Amino acid sequence: MKNLMIVAAMAAAIVAPRGYAANVKENALKDFIAKHVEKIKPLEKQANLAWWDAAVTGDPNAYDRSSALTLQIRKIYSDANDFAYLRELKDSGQIKDKLLARQLTVLYNSYLANQIEPELLKQIVELGTEIEKNFSTFRGTIDGRKVTDNEIKQILKTETDSAKRQQTWLASKQVGGAVADDIIRLVKLRNQAARKLGFNNYHTMALATGEQDVKELDKIFAELYELTNEPFRKVKGEIDQLLAKQSGVSPDKLMPWHYHDPFFQETPMVYDLDLDVYYQGKNIEQLAAQFYKGLGLPVEQILAHSDLYEKEGKNPHAFCTHIDREGDVRILCNIQSNETWMETTLHELGHGVYDKYLDFDSPYLLRSPAHPFTTEAIAMFFGRLSRNPAWMQEMLGLSDAQRAEIEKVSGKYMQLKQLIFARWDMVMYSFEKEHYANPDQDLNRLWWDIVEKYQLVNRPPDRNSPDWAAKIHFAAAPCYYHNYMLGELLASQLHNELLTKVLKTKKGQEVGYVGREKVGHFLREKVFEAGDLYSWNQMIDRATGEPLTAKYFVEQFVK
Repeated sequence: MKNLMIVAAMAAAIVAPRGYAANVKENALKDFIAKHVEKIKPLEKQANLAWWDAAVTGDPNAYDRSSALTLQIRKIYSDANDFAYLRELKDSGQIKDKLLARQLTVLYNSYLANQIEPELLKQIVELGTEIEKNFSTFRGTIDGRKVTDNEIKQILKTETDSAKRQQTWLASKQVGGAVADDIIRLVKLRNQAARKLGFNNYHTMALATGEQDVKELDKIFAELYELTNEPFRKVKGEIDQLLAKQSGVSPDKLMPWHYHDPFFQETPMVYDLDLDVYYQGKNIEQLAAQFYKGLGLPVEQILAHSDLYEKEGKNPHAFCTHIDREGDVRILCNIQSNETWMETTLHELGHGVYDKYLDFDSPYLLRSPAHPFTTEAIAMFFGRLSRNPAWMQEMLGLSDAQRAEIEKVSGKYMQLKQLIFARWDMVMYSFEKEHYANPDQDLNRLWWDIVEKYQLVNRPPDRNSPDWAAKIHFAAAPCYYHNYMLGELLASQLHNELLTKVLKTKKGQEVGYVGREKVGHFLREKVFEAGDLYSWNQMIDRATGEPLTAKYFVEQFVK
């Protein structure tokens, strides 16, 4: 009987149709994915909930749970046998089904990034969590009094006394001294892991596993540097004249604390019009909910699960998280009634609607944005509206005269915002790339060399402190910041597509998108529901008719 079975099997192999081996491999991959999702799905939910609890409360126990669960997940992705199997499948070229092939790519990249020996992985996860906990719970002090990030930013916006501004700016940097050594140690651990996988450092590996290339990004940033040089120099000269006058110093004596943001990543409110006055006393949460509902993208359920206002121990920043890939989407904010928090709330809810309106009938592994920068693009697209005169008039009930006042400077503010941010993003990309290339160099000096080159901001005399380490992204979101700039490029590309092909507006017509359900429908159908079914450039090409390009950003803000 056994021999007859062997003969039958040989005969079946001889007459098997073309693609039979591929079908066997595809079926095996389907089984692998099903078992993988069964393992990973509950753990991801638990880890996200623990991280959320940690960010909202500052509870050390929640941070410990988050760290343990993150480590457990990463251990699954570090399995060497599973990785070898996925690599063999990828190299075989026999996975022809497009949906399966995409899941294989996503899985392969996730496993590749985690092929780290267990003890090293444990060190990376635990140290990263410890740094993030220290960031969330640390408060700088002025004259022995603890101050929040919101207080620091408010003082830097309004104070005219240079000594008090300097004191406040220094308070914003105190966290850097508390975490710098740990960040350097974390960078070295990440590099150690990357080199064992054949990469020259972690920065290169992180880009590769995110389907990006260092040379391609270098080219994009070099082009932006050249295109923005003169426009930035010109507008910064105008800003410096006004800031110098406010603080009673000459423009050449301006220091980092004379700008309205600790990193000069935000636009100083230097003109006669203060946009904050239009938001004072307004319910930022309700305005945002009303706007998104008008697009056909209601966010009430997101807001109901969110944590929106300041409290002790809570993470002082803002973010959006998707707990379960099944629609439990939340944002964390520290809302106050000003333009900055209107922008931030619109921004985080932009992330939120992307996640909320994914296609949940798609495979679990593909229920996420096409790339981190594509969700940043949506967040930035909506965040820009807080300074848009058409949006402000419709949402805030402003008169034509008030809108006209805003329009006198709004175009200048938007250009300022984008130019300032582009140059700031260049600082982050360049510093992080150099940091991973050589973490033992003089990082404090490197930071100010790069700041002076890209932002044209004077370094403080005799300053030798880890000011760079006061930026949480170096620890909590490594090799990510460049995605914000790519997001700005895509936001302008989507804006152009919506104006010219969806709304078919007249050239030069300002649009606030209020009540434009066509906009929500386009984004939901072309961007959100696509999830991660396609690589990021494929998705962009399908949505706009061309791959990612900088030309619309340049047209909108630079020329």
